[in-house]
Amino acid sequence: MKRRPIIAGNWKMYKTKDDALAFIYAVNVKVPEKELVESVICAPAIFLRDLVKREGEELRIGAQTMHELDEGAYTGEISACMLKSYGVEYVVIGHSERRAYYNETDESVNKKVIQAVKNDITPILCVGESLDIREAGTTDQIVKDQVVKAYLNMNAEQALKTVVAYEPIWAIGTGKTATPEQANDTIKAIRNVLTELYSAEISEQIRILYGGSVKPNNVDELLAQSDIDGALVGGASLDPESFLALVNAAVK
Repeated sequence: MKRRPIIAGNWKMYKTKDDALAFIYAVNVKVPEKELVESVICAPAIFLRDLVKREGEELRIGAQTMHELDEGAYTGEISACMLKSYGVEYVVIGHSERRAYYNETDESVNKKVIQAVKNDITPILCVGESLDIREAGTTDQIVKDQVVKAYLNMNAEQALKTVVAYEPIWAIGTGKTATPEQANDTIKAIRNVLTELYSAEISEQIRILYGGSVKPNNVDELLAQSDIDGALVGGASLDPESFLALVNAAVK
């Protein structure tokens, strides 16, 4: 079946307010229609209000993380209902940098995914393996374990409101990229896990993105694969022209 592609830029900890506004003014009227491709910018929390206020009809804004609870005494944290109140529509959950540097676990990722769906925010659930795991030939098993734990206590209706991003850790910010065939094979394995958890009908509707050194010069090959439904992009999403090249590639 034809799944609408998503190109989601993950700005990480880059840009000033002026940089962020200059970017959105540069791309707002140039991104393709959202019926053709969902164009998303996942920005630092401090910029979200300014970006949502200026997003055009075809662009959507996402956050890079959120807390797993509605509210509480958690200094510095941001809840899903706070994001929702600002009009944020997507949130990245379980990125490898969050897992590595900020102690996110499979358990907390699961709670955050459920919380995002409860608040009508689309979670972009990140899974992926290290180079040691890839070389040991156990990628599918490790990624399967991450997916199974992430969807714990979620029914099919909730699962349909999620997006998965397969990001091999060894390809993030390194300039290395999984071959299109490697990426597609692992994404097929993820889809098989979703079939086991729910059904083939459900798994065929869930978008699965690839992330890891995606650039305008390799995105066409990646998107040509049968099961890759878009990309979660880091560095190449920081430049307006580069981001536009990526979202336009998804329309082809």
